Amino acid sequence: MRDVNMTIHADTVNAVDTSARLNYLIPAKRQRYPKSFLKLILFGYSLVGIPLIASLIYIASTVDRLAEHGRETIYQATEITHGNRALADEVLAMERSVRQALILNDFSLLEGYIHSHDKFGKTAENFTRLLPHTELSIYTEHKLLLEKLRLFEMTIYREILKNRDSPENLKIQAESFEKLFDEVRNFASLGNALIGYYVNEMHETANQLRSNVEMQLLGVIPFVVALAIIFSILITRPIKQIDEAIYNLGHGKLLEPINVNGPQNLKQLGKRLDWLRRHLLKLEKQKNQFLRHVSHELKTPLTAIREGADLLAEGVTGNLSKKQQLIVDILHSSSLQLQKRIEDLLSYSAIQDAKTVLIKHPVSLSEIIDQTLQNQNLSILSKKLRILRNRADVICECDAEKIQTVIDNLLSNAIKFSPPCSIIEIKISHDRKDVMLDVIDAGVGVHHLDKDKIFEPFYQGRYKPDAHVKGTGLGLSIAQEFVRAHGGCIQLMDYANHGAHFRLVLPLRNE
Repeated sequence: MRDVNMTIHADTVNAVDTSARLNYLIPAKRQRYPKSFLKLILFGYSLVGIPLIASLIYIASTVDRLAEHGRETIYQATEITHGNRALADEVLAMERSVRQALILNDFSLLEGYIHSHDKFGKTAENFTRLLPHTELSIYTEHKLLLEKLRLFEMTIYREILKNRDSPENLKIQAESFEKLFDEVRNFASLGNALIGYYVNEMHETANQLRSNVEMQLLGVIPFVVALAIIFSILITRPIKQIDEAIYNLGHGKLLEPINVNGPQNLKQLGKRLDWLRRHLLKLEKQKNQFLRHVSHELKTPLTAIREGADLLAEGVTGNLSKKQQLIVDILHSSSLQLQKRIEDLLSYSAIQDAKTVLIKHPVSLSEIIDQTLQNQNLSILSKKLRILRNRADVICECDAEKIQTVIDNLLSNAIKFSPPCSIIEIKISHDRKDVMLDVIDAGVGVHHLDKDKIFEPFYQGRYKPDAHVKGTGLGLSIAQEFVRAHGGCIQLMDYANHGAHFRLVLPLRNE
C-alpha cells in the first residue's frame, strides 16, 4: 500500500512538473513592451513630456509674438505722437519766422522759415514711411489727410517764396498758417484715433492668442493625463503581479502559475518566481509524503506497544505490583498520546493533499460534546476540573467525526492549560443562520503576540502547558481546516478574565 501511495505521489509530482515546464516553455501572448523596466519608464516620461514641451514652446513663441507686436504698437504710437507734436512745432516756427520778417522788415529772416519748412517735409515723409501699406479706411484717411496737409503747406511755401519781396502779399500768406495749424490739429486727432486702433488691435490679438493657448491647454492636458494614466497602469501592472505572486508564495498558495506581463526583465523575474513556486510545491509534497510515511511507519510499533501494555495490564504474565501497575498505566497513557499525535499528522497530511471530504448528516451537537467529554474524562479527573455546561441542544447538519475532532482539540487545549481545580465553561447558542459553541478555560490565555499565529501548522505559543508530552501544534490548524470545509470558522474571542475563549461557528443548514 505504501509503494502504491509513493507511485501515485511520484506520478502527481511528475505531472505537476511537466505542466509547469510546459507553461514555462510555451510563449505567452506577445505584448509590445520595451525590453527593460527603465526603458518603459523613460518611454512613458517622453510621451507624457513631449506634448507639454510642445505646448510650452508654442506658448513661449506666442508670448514672444505678442511682445513683439506690443513693441511695434508702442513704437508707432510714440512716433505718431512725436510726429504730431513736431508738425505743430514746425508750423508755429514757420509762422513765427514769417511774422518776424514782416515786423522787422528783414526778409533775410525767412531762412528760418525755409529751415522749418524742410523739417516739416521730413516729418511728413517719416509719417509716410511709418504708415503700413494697407487698404484699411483709417490708414487711407490718415494718408489722404497727410497728403492734403503737405500740399497745403507746399502751396503756402511757394506763395511766400514768390511774394517774399512784397510785404502785403506776404502778410496775407502769413494768415494761412492759422488754417494750416487747424489742419495739423485735425491730423493729430486722427493720429490719436490711429493709436487707439493700434491699442484695440493689440488687445484683440492678445485675446485671440489667449484663446488659442487655452484651447491648446484644454486639448493637451486631458491627453497628457490619459497618457499618464495609461503608462501608470502599464508600469504598476507587473509590479502588482509580482507583489501578488510574492503574497501567494508567502501564504502557501502554490497551485496557481505565476505570469508577469511587462518588460523583459520583469517577465524574467516572474519566471524566476514561478520556478520558486514549483520548487516550493515540490518541497511541500515531499514534506507531506514524509509525514505520511513516518506516520504509517510509527503505527506498527505503536500497535505492538499498546497490545503489550494491555496484556501486562490484564495480568497475562502474572499479577503486577503497584509500581509495575503504575508503569503499565504510564505506558498505556503515553501510547494513547502518541496515537493522537500520529493521527494529527495523518489528518494534516490528508488536508494538505486534497480537499477535505465531508459526510454530512443531522447530528446533535450536545451528544458530540458528551462523547468528547467521556473521551477526556481521565484528564479531567486527574486535574480535578469542573465542567459547566448549558443544556441547550442544536441539531446541526455536519460531518460528526470531523466536528468531534474539532471539539476534542478545543477541549484538549482547555484541559492542558487549565490549572488544577478550575472551571471549564462550554456554551451552546444559535441564531437564525449559525450555531455557536464557546469553550472558555481559566488558564493563562493566549499571548497577544500569538493571536495571529495560533492557527498556523506546527506553531507553539509562548505559554506552555504543564504537561509531560508536548503537542505538535497541529490541533488548532486541523480544527480550522475542518471547520472551514463546513463553511464556518473558529474565533479567538477577547476575554476580560484570565484564560482563553474560543468560539466555534457552524452554519445550521447545508447550503
